[in-house]
Amino acid sequence: MWEGELKEMSGRINSMRRALVTEMKNVGSTRNWSHVEKQIGMFAYTGITPEQVVSLRDKHHVYMTLDGRISLAGLNKKNVQ
Repeated sequence: MWEGELKEMSGRINSMRRALVTEMKNVGSTRNWSHVEKQIGMFAYTGITPEQVVSLRDKHHVYMTLDGRISLAGLNKKNVQ
């Protein structure tokens, strides 16, 4: 049962990685986001600058560490866009 739950959780995180990369492309980003899909775990390094992080925080209330690390656990189908 534990292994099944683990597979389900890791599968959800991976699907959120793919959804995030897809949404970035959908909004017109020309940046290569493949590194986000290749990472593992509940966090992802976006590669954006501290200045971009501050702009996202101040303008859009998107929160992450200044090095661009985000938590994928908080993403779901309703808020990934």
